[in-house]
Amino acid sequence: MTKDTKSWRPFTSNCCSVEDQTFFGNFSRCKTSKSDFSKNIGPLPSFRRLSFSDLSRSSSTRINEDLAQTFGPDLFDFQVSELRAITQNFSTNYLLGEGGFGTVHKGYVDESLRSGLKSQAVAVKLLNIEGLQGHREWLAEVIFLGQLRHQNLVRLIGYCCEDEDRLLVYEFMPKGSLENHLFRRLSMSLPWGTRLKIAIGAAKGLAFLHGAEKPVIYRDFKTSNILLDSDFTAKLSDFGLAHMGPEGSNTHVTTRVMGTYGYAAPEYVNTGHLTTRSDIYSFGVVLLELLTGRRAMDKTRPKNEQNLVDWTRPYLSSSRRLRCIMDPRFGGQYSVKGAKEMAHLASLCTSLNPKDRPKMPAIIETLEALVPLRDMAVACGQWSPSPKSSNKYVVYAPKGNKDNKIVVIKNSRVAVNNKSK
Repeated sequence: MTKDTKSWRPFTSNCCSVEDQTFFGNFSRCKTSKSDFSKNIGPLPSFRRLSFSDLSRSSSTRINEDLAQTFGPDLFDFQVSELRAITQNFSTNYLLGEGGFGTVHKGYVDESLRSGLKSQAVAVKLLNIEGLQGHREWLAEVIFLGQLRHQNLVRLIGYCCEDEDRLLVYEFMPKGSLENHLFRRLSMSLPWGTRLKIAIGAAKGLAFLHGAEKPVIYRDFKTSNILLDSDFTAKLSDFGLAHMGPEGSNTHVTTRVMGTYGYAAPEYVNTGHLTTRSDIYSFGVVLLELLTGRRAMDKTRPKNEQNLVDWTRPYLSSSRRLRCIMDPRFGGQYSVKGAKEMAHLASLCTSLNPKDRPKMPAIIETLEALVPLRDMAVACGQWSPSPKSSNKYVVYAPKGNKDNKIVVIKNSRVAVNNKSK
């Protein structure tokens, strides 16, 4: 498991595989329940039996045949030469990002490449295949995103399996990842309303996964996997660690522990027991990142502030204390009541007792109720400028200024000077 959010590593050195999983029949056990979160999905394709174990040991030709028979026209089967051409041979000029999974490049496709393929920008992920593990994560993405369709999941357009090469082709997300917007120094700060919109969109993506008759556990919910389209609609990406939920009377599935430091639920880290509530813990961590503008794990900070969940916990139950940890880049432009409610929700989601964590429909309901709130902290007298900003001069000309004077304020002292002619 990694300390660097750009790449991914297992928690332990012997975590070498995504567990064998099997998908049956027409995926009937993963049909969505009758809820508000199943309105925007497309019809799920018909499936014959697909097994990670079988496909992982097959040749690339056999894999392509199986996937083509499974998905038909829903996914395009590309060749490496075609993907090289649309990315200028995976040029660094087209590089969108990179990490432990490999590199992602921007490209353009149209009907000249495949009949029925609309003209659009795409993101091409070139996986760094290291043994069976990399291949299985590639296969997990194809199987999950090939059959799951929702407005808050990134859309998989196609794939490539050719000799040792494994590539994936997604819709292009022009605003990049939430991670970049929150933590890059040169990026513009996300306003309160935009952060709330992103939280709601990501929550709806998780609700869709959890709401299936046989739930899908995402297992890698974090800011770098939340991508944003042109209007900041959030979409979940990277399903390499996704796992089918427990069956029948089982309360959990037992897996090798995999994920990212700071986001993984403690009971999952300690026991390997995985449930949908493991995802909800991770969601709570992201809520804290949205509130504070800090990373889930940050080794550059003092020791007691490195783990975001541990550091924020004493501040979440008090409005007076909460403002001490709010992202200073808000500049007081956030809802006081909204921040309090979001902090309380984050506290519930990151509860050490998994049974105390709310379910996704309740989380969405809570977040959507915050959208109309307009009690901005700066207008309510609940925001103080940082010490740095208090040393600056503020110069203004008061209305009705008949004496041609200006007011200069520094360190709360007022001086009145004549304007120069």
